Amino acid sequence: MISPRLGCALQFLVVSVFGTICCDRSGYRSDICIMKGDIRTHSSSSSIFLYNPRSSNGSMNNVNVSRTEKDQVLQHEKIKPYTRKWETSVMDTIDELNIVSKKLKLGTHSHDCNVQHDVPAVFFSTGGYTGNVYHEFNDGIIPLFITSQHFNKQVVFVILEYHNWWIMKYGDILSHLSDFPAIDFSGDNRTHCFPEAIVGLRIHDELTVDSSLMQNNKSIVDFRNLLDRAYWPRIKGLIKDEEREAEAQGKLIEVRPENQLKKKKKPKLAILSRTGSRVITNEIAVVKIAEGLGFEVEVLKPDRTTELAKIYRALNGSEVMVGVHGAAMTHFMFMRRGCVFIQVVPLGTSWAAETYYGEPARKLGLKYIGYEIEAKESSLYERYDRDDAVVRYPESINQKGWEYTKKIYLDSQNVTIDVRRFRKRTGSSDQ
Repeated sequence: MISPRLGCALQFLVVSVFGTICCDRSGYRSDICIMKGDIRTHSSSSSIFLYNPRSSNGSMNNVNVSRTEKDQVLQHEKIKPYTRKWETSVMDTIDELNIVSKKLKLGTHSHDCNVQHDVPAVFFSTGGYTGNVYHEFNDGIIPLFITSQHFNKQVVFVILEYHNWWIMKYGDILSHLSDFPAIDFSGDNRTHCFPEAIVGLRIHDELTVDSSLMQNNKSIVDFRNLLDRAYWPRIKGLIKDEEREAEAQGKLIEVRPENQLKKKKKPKLAILSRTGSRVITNEIAVVKIAEGLGFEVEVLKPDRTTELAKIYRALNGSEVMVGVHGAAMTHFMFMRRGCVFIQVVPLGTSWAAETYYGEPARKLGLKYIGYEIEAKESSLYERYDRDDAVVRYPESINQKGWEYTKKIYLDSQNVTIDVRRFRKRTGSSDQ
């Protein structure tokens, strides 16, 4: 039996002749549709049309040919181009696209192009959980790399549920995946024409790239190298700004990376600080412990508006990153291979901490330490009886459903680290 994915690859051999749409719906995380030929957008009807010069007699098997002369529909697919296919609640918020193959009538000009593109397009959505940095990378940026990198930047991104702030935030990365400006599918009513299109994004696993599924065996390390290329030009600009400011203030300092390395005496440890929930209530004590171990400590408090290049600069220059389980742990990808990532794991979050950040960090080549707190280190210890299942058997609570996990362990828990235990458990990168 030929797999749907292989079937699509084989159909590409005839797509350029017949203009067939091929959809792979076998994936748990996302659907993908691919097509080649006379492709044209029609945003007002949320449609992408593939105009086909063949007659109905030349249609392929499994193609639904309309009997009405008016429609001339050869094939009609629907797809929501977002990578959380299994999660009905969020997929219900994603715009759906119609992908329609039509027989081209000779002499018809109703589908003329307004903008002719000579390179392929990739259609995807930046809706859903966009606004959360984990989901922005896991559900969007990394799948975009997986899906488009083989085009060598000769590709146009067409975005559903387009956000200007997202384009600004990830512009440095997008410019290393495409040489062309992104298109707002709903906001641009012109007819854009393409010779080839991929609708939807491929996703492999949590914050990773499976090299066995990639052309030229590209891996998460290649994605990490792309981040380097994307952010260092901006970082160099930040350094020049600091030099000018220092010179204006009459300070004889150098902030260039090469000079910092020469003068560096202490390894750097970065703490990603949280507000709201899962706060380290004795963060100052943790800082002192790290300083006592010989580290230069920087406390980072990134939020939605923090420029990623600044976070990248701080973490790329750190030997150790420490933080409590949460979306900000996604920034482990900004660290250099061989460095240490310590994730503080609150009660009830062990599986998520390992799955979403621990395992991906190891794949990237980091030395990962998961510091699982004891009950006494959790604020829940004071709120519940010490024999309550919330404290003693977190997994039994998690089994009740995500809403319980979120309400109790994610939104209502802070951490007071036992600094002696923390020092002992994290003192070796072999933990």
